[in-house]
Amino acid sequence: METATNADLRKDFLAQDLFRTGEVRGVYTHDDRLVVGGAVPGAGRLELPAWDVLGTRTHLARRELGIVNVGEPGHVLVDNEKFELRHLDGLFVGRGSEVVFEGPDAAFYFVSAPAHATYPTVPLSHAAVEPVKLGSPEGANERSLYRYAWGQELQTAVLQFGVTVIADGSVWNTCPPHLHDRRTEVYLYVDLDEKDRVFHFMGRPGAARHLVMGNREAVISPPWSIHSGVGTGSYAFIWAMGGENNEYTDLTPVALEDL
Repeated sequence: METATNADLRKDFLAQDLFRTGEVRGVYTHDDRLVVGGAVPGAGRLELPAWDVLGTRTHLARRELGIVNVGEPGHVLVDNEKFELRHLDGLFVGRGSEVVFEGPDAAFYFVSAPAHATYPTVPLSHAAVEPVKLGSPEGANERSLYRYAWGQELQTAVLQFGVTVIADGSVWNTCPPHLHDRRTEVYLYVDLDEKDRVFHFMGRPGAARHLVMGNREAVISPPWSIHSGVGTGSYAFIWAMGGENNEYTDLTPVALEDL
C-alpha cells in the first residue's frame, strides 16, 4: 500500500464504470467477500446475475442485498413483488430471493454480502428516514446521515448501508476518520457535477494515500484502512459495510494528529 503507485491503488481499490445502460456490472472483493455493482435497465429488464465467482445457482442463494437507486425513478421486482424506488430510495433484500431491475432512466447501485440467516425484504424510502445531523458549517463538514440498515430497527445478517448527503457549502465527510477492524466498508460517491471530484483518503493511519474520484465511482476500504474524503462541490455518498457483526458503533476513532 505505502509503495504502490496511484495507478496501483486505483486498480486495486477503485470500482469504475459500474453503470452501463442495458447491463449489470459488478466487482467481487475478497475483503469480507462483498459484491459491489450497478444495474441500468434502460428500455429492458435486468436480472441480478449469479456470477461464476459466487459458485451458486442464484446470486442470493447464500447472500443478502442492499440496493439504492442513484438515477430517476424505477422499480425492483423481488420474487415478482414490485418495489418502486425514487432517487436515493433503498431496498433490503433477504437471502434466497430472485431480483429483477426495471426503469428506463433508473440506475441501481447494489452491495451483497454472505448471509447466515434470512430476513424479510424491506423498502427504505429516503424521504421517510429521519436523518442524523452531523458536523457544522464552521468545520465545512455539515451533513445528514440516513441510516437504512444499521443493526437496529431493520434486521439483517451482516449488511449495513445508508446514504450521507453533504450540505451545500460543506465539503468534508467522516473527518476525523476511523477504522473498522471487523468489517469492510465501500463508498459510492454520487450526485457530483461532471466537473467536480472527491479526494478520497485511505490507508493505515500515519501512511494515508489518496484517490481522485468522479461521480458514481466506488472505493473499497479494507478493515485496516481509514476512509474519508473532501469534495470540490456538492455530493452525497452511499456507504455499505459487511463483516463479523452488524454493530454500527463498532469502530476505532483516529485522531487527526495520528494521520
